[in-house]
Amino acid sequence: MKIKLVALSIALLATGGAYAQSNDTLAKIKASGVVTMGVRDSSGALSYTLGAGQYAGFHVEICQRILANVEKAAGRKLEVKYLPVTSQNRIPLVQNGTVDIECGSTTNNATRQKDVAFLPTTFVEEVRIAVKANSGITSIAQLNGKTVATTTGTTSVQTLRKHQRATGIDFKEIFGKDHSDSFLLLESGRAEAFVMDGAILAGNIAMSKAPADFKIVGEVLSVEPIAIMVRKDDTAFKKIGDDTIAQLMKSGEIAKLWDKWFIQPIPPKNTAVGYAASQSTKAAWATPNDKPMEDYAKK
Repeated sequence: MKIKLVALSIALLATGGAYAQSNDTLAKIKASGVVTMGVRDSSGALSYTLGAGQYAGFHVEICQRILANVEKAAGRKLEVKYLPVTSQNRIPLVQNGTVDIECGSTTNNATRQKDVAFLPTTFVEEVRIAVKANSGITSIAQLNGKTVATTTGTTSVQTLRKHQRATGIDFKEIFGKDHSDSFLLLESGRAEAFVMDGAILAGNIAMSKAPADFKIVGEVLSVEPIAIMVRKDDTAFKKIGDDTIAQLMKSGEIAKLWDKWFIQPIPPKNTAVGYAASQSTKAAWATPNDKPMEDYAKK
């Protein structure tokens, strides 16, 4: 499959609307010979840029496996385009057909399931707090009076505010346009904490100039299923994704991919993220499903 980068633009948002009228992604891809993968610049080891239009990561590689099977179903060689998306525009770009499969760091929840569909959960995330190692902050209570960064279009700060241990805690919110921008707010001292998925925090710390200067602390704010996103009511395309991921789980290959991206040193700095798969993640691999996070909150 030939791969190239496409720049995000308003024009893509407009032209993609034509595809929103039909959810038959496989037919569209077969006719055009082109498939577009939504990727992230800084979603930790899930999806990140290597520069020069190249992207890598756990979800990027899983999506490459899926698209190899899409190519077989289409019966022709496909050109794969990488399109960087953000937390704000990822769902609209999937809805309007600009992006065919979103391979970033999206939480599967009931609200989003009204607009898009999710493939089986590839890992179950814990939302945590990253701070500077010398900050003295070790818990939610110590965020009182502090500036807390998160990424626009995500739910992490809302999750923090709803946490029972945040009752009576008053902090100021500051938003980065993407995860790298949010981490920069922490790195530069404009924020004293960065609230986000633990894997994203660990990935950004590992790829920073001085990883030892940061640490992940505090209570687990929420448990969230993270999954690859596709268009809603697109049965044929979703089935290829579902079947590919189910096979990766059944064969044990998904555990090897996790080790490759989260345990072993990864490019471009050959630094290890050091983020082991949780028992909740392993349980999701054992029983493939696309349940939203609300199901995880049920007792």
